[in-house]
Amino acid sequence: MQARSALFDLYGDHLRPRGGRAPVAALVKLLAPLGIAPPAVRTAVSRMVRQGWLDPLRLTSGPGYSITPKAARRLDEAAARIYRTGRVTWDGRFDLLVLRTPPSRRDRQRLAAHLSFLGYGALDEHTWVATRASDDVDLLLEEAGVRYERFTAAHAAGTPGAMGVVRRAWDLTEIGHAYERFVAEQRPLLAGVTVRSSDEEAYAARFRLVHAWRTFLFRDPQLPPALLPERWPGIAAASFFDRHAARLRPAADRYVEQCLDASNRTARQKGR
Repeated sequence: MQARSALFDLYGDHLRPRGGRAPVAALVKLLAPLGIAPPAVRTAVSRMVRQGWLDPLRLTSGPGYSITPKAARRLDEAAARIYRTGRVTWDGRFDLLVLRTPPSRRDRQRLAAHLSFLGYGALDEHTWVATRASDDVDLLLEEAGVRYERFTAAHAAGTPGAMGVVRRAWDLTEIGHAYERFVAEQRPLLAGVTVRSSDEEAYAARFRLVHAWRTFLFRDPQLPPALLPERWPGIAAASFFDRHAARLRPAADRYVEQCLDASNRTARQKGR
């Protein structure tokens, strides 16, 4: 697990509901159970500051970092998709992007990851499509220096249906297999975390669960039910995730509070 990715998970799942800020000491302590060393945490934090995701600030407990408005928007969108708090609907139209100046080879992979996160799939090198329009895609392409055109598209009567577009843009078979692998890999790990486990063990197990689930934000566009295959594996995987994420939440929350309180107590002792 990379430190930068883990920090996004930490801020999104635990610190955003607590004001979106934390001292450096708490960040280090909260990522330690994941096997992430302090130097890696500090390097990742510095990188996220340069990229505009975090702002340094001085807390009563010492130096810390808070999320930027840009990060808050991204984390809130991710949380809504992770926990599926919004209803997935579709009006039968696609949001279509035609890139007039494709990014350089060096930037192509990064742009593709961002577009995938926003729910877009590639029809070809220049054309991306989504079943829901993203409010952030214009800013993303403008910041990347990519000239583009954007359309709303719908199938005309008598032409191949929407499923043809979906099959071209996304490999639903592979995404379905990925959901099945997710459950198969997580089940034995979560079975070992019981009511007798420590809060730290529950926190670490839940963190890894959410981290693994979060990868689907870059793979699964969360298509409306009308465009999904029958017996879609993502439904069973979502039920599995919800059940265990809720089961481990109380213990994970206790551990987060312990770490934040410990940082505050240490700071007060140093200030005496």
